[in-house]
Order: sequence, then C-alpha cells, then structure tokens
Amino acid sequence: MPAMAQQTPLPFPDGSMPESGTSTSDPASTPVEASAPPAGDAVDPDQPELPMPGATPGDSVLDPPPPPPRPRQVDTASRPLWARVLGRVLSPWVALKIEPAAPAEHVLPEWNGRPVCYVLEDYGLSNALILDRACREAGLPSPLNPLPGDPTGRGRAYVALSRRSVGPIAPIPNIPGVLERPQVPNGKSHSESLARLIEAHRADPALDVQLVPVSIFVGRAPEKTSGWFSVLFSENWQLVGRFRRLLSIALNGRSTYVRFAPPVSMRAIADEGLPPERTVRKLSRVLRTHFRRIRSAVIGPDLSTRRLLVDRVLAAPSVLDAIADQARRDNTGVAEAWKKAHAYAYEIAADYSHPVVRSASFLLAPVWNRIYRGVLVHHLDRVKEDAPGHEVVYVPCHRSHMDYLLISYLLYTRGIVPPHIAAGVNLNLPVVGTFLRKGGAFFLRRSIRGSALYSAVFSEYLAQLVAGGYSIEYFIEGGRSRTGRLLQPKGGMIAMTLRAYLRAPTRPVMFQPVYIGYEKLMEGRSYLDELSGKPKEKESIWQLLMGIPKVLSSNYGQVVVNFGEPIRLTDVLAEKAPDWDGRPLPEDEKPSWMAATVDTLAERIQVNINRAADVNPINLLALAMLSTPKHAMSEADLLQQIALSKKILAQLPYSDRVTVTPHTPEEIIAHGEEIGVLLRVKHPLGDVLEVDDEKAVLLSYFRNNVLHLFTAASWVACCFQHNRRMTLSSVLRLGRSVYPFLQAELFLPWSEDQFVERLRATVDLFEAEGLLRARDEDDREQLSRNASQSDEVFRLRAIGHSLQQAFERYYIAISVLVKNGPGTLSAGELETLCQLAAQRLSLLYAPAAPEFFDKSLFRGFIAKLRELRLVWADENGKLTFDERLDAWAKDAKFILGRELRHSIEKVSPEAAKPAA
Repeated sequence: MPAMAQQTPLPFPDGSMPESGTSTSDPASTPVEASAPPAGDAVDPDQPELPMPGATPGDSVLDPPPPPPRPRQVDTASRPLWARVLGRVLSPWVALKIEPAAPAEHVLPEWNGRPVCYVLEDYGLSNALILDRACREAGLPSPLNPLPGDPTGRGRAYVALSRRSVGPIAPIPNIPGVLERPQVPNGKSHSESLARLIEAHRADPALDVQLVPVSIFVGRAPEKTSGWFSVLFSENWQLVGRFRRLLSIALNGRSTYVRFAPPVSMRAIADEGLPPERTVRKLSRVLRTHFRRIRSAVIGPDLSTRRLLVDRVLAAPSVLDAIADQARRDNTGVAEAWKKAHAYAYEIAADYSHPVVRSASFLLAPVWNRIYRGVLVHHLDRVKEDAPGHEVVYVPCHRSHMDYLLISYLLYTRGIVPPHIAAGVNLNLPVVGTFLRKGGAFFLRRSIRGSALYSAVFSEYLAQLVAGGYSIEYFIEGGRSRTGRLLQPKGGMIAMTLRAYLRAPTRPVMFQPVYIGYEKLMEGRSYLDELSGKPKEKESIWQLLMGIPKVLSSNYGQVVVNFGEPIRLTDVLAEKAPDWDGRPLPEDEKPSWMAATVDTLAERIQVNINRAADVNPINLLALAMLSTPKHAMSEADLLQQIALSKKILAQLPYSDRVTVTPHTPEEIIAHGEEIGVLLRVKHPLGDVLEVDDEKAVLLSYFRNNVLHLFTAASWVACCFQHNRRMTLSSVLRLGRSVYPFLQAELFLPWSEDQFVERLRATVDLFEAEGLLRARDEDDREQLSRNASQSDEVFRLRAIGHSLQQAFERYYIAISVLVKNGPGTLSAGELETLCQLAAQRLSLLYAPAAPEFFDKSLFRGFIAKLRELRLVWADENGKLTFDERLDAWAKDAKFILGRELRHSIEKVSPEAAKPAA
C-alpha cells in the first residue's frame, strides 16, 4: 500500500497534472467533505476531480432566458428497436434539464470524432434510456450503439460503476456523513468493462476513447405544479429498487437533471504503465469520488440525524470539560450539567430535511413571482469555479429576513446544496422555527458572554459542521442594517470558524461574500419606526401571520444577488501567521496572531461585499432626490442627474463585480412612479417629481446601499460646494487626509495612493462633463466651477450631497474634543456628547438622515482617530491630543461653509464639571 503514494495522478481533461499533495474538485459543486471509497479501497491523495462547467452569470432565477438552441441531433436509425419503443413509452413522463446547455460544445470541444464512452453511477434500464435521450438532444453519440471494435464486450458505449441495489447504505464507523456502498448480492465485480477498455488501449496504441461521466437525478427539484407526494420519491442518497425507481419517474420524471462532465482520456490513463488491476481500481476511485461530490452538490450531503450530531457534540472533550466546570460552578452533579448542555445543543442544532427543502423550493417559487418582479443572480459561475475543495462559508450583507430564504433558494435551484444558516434565536418561533430548522437553520443567542457551557456547545457544533464539510452561512454584522450601510462586523462567528479550522486543518476554508440588493423592503414600516426613534418590536408568530396577506398583495420590485470575490483563509493565514506550520492547534491554544487574523477577515469580507454591489433604479433615484432640500426635482433635472450617476459608474468602475441597472433614466423614473416611490405633480411649466417626508427617510436607506460607489466623485464635488476655485493639489492632499476615515466607515478597497489616482480620474471626468474647468490646457492645476446657479453647479452639488453629512459628523467630533480640551473626555463620553450635538443640530437646522446621529458611526470615527494617533488615552483613560488635531480641523473650512461650522461649534456641548 505505501507504493500507492508514488502513483502518477490521473491527468485533467485538458492534459495538465494536479500538484502533488493537493486535491481538486468540481467547480460546479458546493464543497462538501469527500466521501470515502468503499471498504478495501485506498484513497490516493493525488487523485483529481472531474471538473464541471459552471452556470451563466446574470440570468434570472424566476424568469430564465430561453435556452440556447440544441445542437443538431445525431442519427438514431441504428438505435436498437427496444430502445426506440421504450423511449417512446418513457418520453411523456420525462423532461430533461441538461448541464451544460450545449455539451457537444463545452464537454467535448475537441471531439473530432473520437470514440466516446459514458460512465454512469449505477446500471439500470431507466438510466440507459435517459442517457440515450440526453445524448440525442445534446447532439452526442448514442450510448446504445457499440464502440468501434466493441472493446467493452457489451455492445454498448456506456458503463456503470455498480448495479442498483435495494440494500441499505451503512455509515462507515468513525467517519460521520460518509457512506459505504453495499456489496452486490452475487459478489460480481462490475469493473470488467473498464478493465476491458483499458486492455484495449494497451493493445491498440492508436485507440483513444473519451470517458465522459454523466450524473442523472430524477426528481431533484419538483416544479410548483408537482404534488406533495412526489417529494417522497425524489432523488436522495438511498439506492432503490425497480419499483421505487418507477414511481420516482412517474411522479418526478419531468424534473430530471442530467449533468455531463468533461471527458477523461483513456489513452492518458493506459499510458501511465500501472498494472491493470491497480489502474482499474484507481480509475474507479476517482469516478466514485466524482459522483459523490456531484450528488452532494446537487441534493446535499448525506446528513446525520440531529440526534447523532448532538451526541457527537456532547462527546467532544471541550464540551465534556465545560460540563464538568459547570457542575462545579453550580455545585450540582455532572448529570444535571449534562442535561443543560443537551438542552443547549438541541436549541442550537439544525434538523435538515430534504423533503422540507424540496417542498419549500416549489412553494417559494410562486411567492417570489408574486411579490417580486424578478430575482437576478450574478457571478455564481465564479463561485462554482472557486469553491471545489473548500469548506464554503457564505457571508452576506443582512438587509431583510428574506435574506435567509433567498440565498438558500437561489443556491438550491442552481444545483448547489443550501448552507446551514446561523439565525438569531429570536426567529425560533413556533412553527416558523421548526420550518427554518428543517431548512438548515441553527440558532444562536444574541449574547453568549457569561455562559461558558453554551459557548463550548455552540463552538463544537460549528466545528462539527466545518469538519463535516457542510457549507455554512452567517451574517457578521450581527443583525439587519437599519440604515442601509454595512454595519461594523462582529468577529465571533469568524473566530469560531477559524478555531474549528485550526484544530483540524484538513479542508481549506473559503469565505464567500454576497451582496443582496432590494428595491423595496418588507420591513420598511418597522425600519421607518426604528429610524424615527421608536424601539424595536419583538418578533411574534401572530405578527408574521397577520402580515402575510399584505406581503402577498405588494410589489417589492426586483431583487439582485451578487456573489463577490472570495477570501481564502489560507491566504490570510499566510499573511498574518507566516510562522504557522499548518499543523493542528489544540482547542485551548490562542496564538498571538488570532485576533489580527479575525479582524482582517472581517474587514475584507465587508470590503468584498461592497465590491459586488448592485445599483438599481431606486438607488439612483434616492441619490438624486435626497440631494435637494424639499426632495423635489423637475423631471429634466432628475433625468440629467441619473444620467450623470450612471456615467460615473460606467467610466470610473468600482469593481468588475459591480452591476448597474441597464434601464434608461426615463425608464427609471417610470419605475419609481410604478412602485410608489415618486409622486408626479403636474405643472404648466413642467412636471415636478417629489418624495414625501416619510418615503424620504426610507430612501436614505437605499442611497446608503451604494454610497461607497460615489465616494471619490462626492469628495471632489464637496471641495467645490463652498469654493469656486481650488487647486488640484489641494483636492488630492485633503482627500488623502480624509480617506482613512471614509475607508473605515464605508469599507473602501483602495490604498491612499490608489484613492488619489481615483480622484485624478474623477476630476478628468468632471472636466469632460463641464462640471469643472481648468484655467487652460497647459495649467490644469487651477480648477474652478461656474459662478452662477447653472445646471452644472446644480449637478455638482447633488453629487456632493451624499457625503456632506459624513464630514459634518467628523467636524462635530473634532469640535467637541477641542472645545473640552485634552485630558477631559473619555471615548465613551465623547461618543455621547457627539450624538447629542448631532441630534440638536438636526432639530435646529435642516433635518438630517437618520444615521447622522448614529452613535456607532461616531464610535468608528473616534477609533480611527486613536488608530492614527491623532488622539490617545492618558493614564486616566481620558483622550488627549496635540496641535495636529487643530490643523486637521482647520482643513474643514475647505469643505464646510462658515455658517455651518459656526452652528456646529455653537451646539457642541461641554462635559459637566464636577462639583467643587
């Protein structure tokens, strides 16, 4: 057996070889723990996976584009008579979904007439007929005709790894979630055809058969017209007999899924020179692993029951130690502490159910169609390329309770198993909690501080999911954003994921950021109340049930889900922990680089979510309409402002994953009126479009979704709000000084130098648009805007308005600090005084956006001041500073008008002096 490690790995379909010690896998599959081979087979660590094609980005889930035309079908005259007869009988009961859409072009791009032999997971008459029909529709050679010379000796051009058996699939001891295929009753080996094929290649050097693995799933995803009974006979991990297969085809045959993999060259395999038996065994292992990965990706991993998973959690050494500690603290017996841990585990654990997930998939489809105008997904094909071989952790932004259902539904309908989702325990409501738990949700308390036992149970549960290869989803913001901005991340779940990986670093972890963009929120009413200062209402089952009719009768526009650039944990560890040698770390060991690694991961996740933003019509309307004091514009001005915003996005692209609505400004305005965002006021001199005060508060939410995309443009525009002339060097210098604060608040991706270059490009664009002009072509240092209230000045001010209040907040903090003097305020006291000053400024002067006096934004600004050492804490914990802060404050005169600066200084409070 040691000699196995020296085997040459099988070549990839493109002829390249995998690196030694690494494993590759299917780009189209969700990564799950690779299944172990049947007993008696050794796993070759270098064996490759069979790569699969991905999906097409940007197509709609609810209203997919028409499929591409099928290639010319092959001649079927030579097909056996029995196949033609049975095929006609089967035809009304079966409808195929084939991936990729054009296998003849994608699977066999260099076919050139070479013999093709298909490989199925199991023999069976239905599989043979379905494969034959799929090949005819795809324009591929029929599997029911023999290969030239019939090297398999079967008179057919397909083979299978095993015969379908009704015997149960038993779990392999000590390897949770991995299944062992039962032995065929007669003990016959079914690798004889593969062996003959390999021998034929040894005998004929000119022979080169292309081996194409094909996966067939009957009833993977019932349509919305399917009956509930059909779910019971859908595809799963159980090998079934002929009768059950017949029922499955009768009930679910019209949802049959056929996936072709790229071919493997039999010539390359035969030329390895291994003994025939070892070659067959190795090829069989590779194919088995491939089929198991595809099955895991399409229908999900074969999950252990909730009870068995809980048992594994409670048997973990870390949990046993926590139980013993709890018993000592409570002065009770270990049995009582164990019961408490058991209750915690059952409160946390998901109870994943394939029938529930499948039922939900066709129940949700009509719901999405009713309440949304469409759900678009972009860049999922890149996920399928990046994910193989990784434990995938989906980390979306959190905008709505619909996020949970939406991502799981999209992944499931695109052939990827839904992840296990960390949900707040507040959602563990009667009925609803059970439904979510069956769909893969596991529940987390809002705070686990002070409960070492709960923390140990939850950490071990998460570690079991990571070790089992189950994809996971959680929201690092901790809760839904009420302002539309990304919230400062909380690192708890990331830290637990990191510790789980470090204790068993067998499968690399990949964090997959996801951006979700809505045009209208179901929680809009409650968000409006909370933004107006009302306390958050506790969720209840009655509140949910009473709200269903209103939801189903509403139009929530379109939803876009964009998958961002992934973050590989190994890359971050190589940067932050270069001394770590890749060996497992004990559970209780916390290296010095752990905190920095968690912080870096959290920041990069938020940055990459923002780099995958979608700009929808409501975002563009919000940017324009909120820039005016009365939230009203003439139709002509609004059209121009929307066109300018789209031009900035097109000519100064933020990222290659940002998507922008293709609609024209006229269509965007019409859409805003259709869903009730804009109100048209007729007037003889031209119609006026306006937004009422209540909708304006909600529109600030949608403006904040995409605020980061206009940071550079807004900064340049702000420089000319109160300055008619300004030098380019001043614009760049001030931009460099303020950028660290904007970067921390908006999770921007650039370095200071890159931001400066973006400012230069923005100035060039503004000059081309006539918003700014240089003194002359030879001297572009002196920049100026128009003096009068021209259209260009109006457009420039509208662009700058979105960031104006951020700079006002910064000046409030500086003003309060300077007014109270060094060594007077702690960080917490400064936050409180800043919030009070912002609230008073909003009451006395122009109303501000709800986040203007958000305490967390002041906290972030103060933290950045301390990080840059512009302020620091003395021995008493009070903030002190030097003349650099005064210089920073003086620069504010370039951005904020004199009257506004005076108003801020006037309302800035002083801390109460202690009584003498």
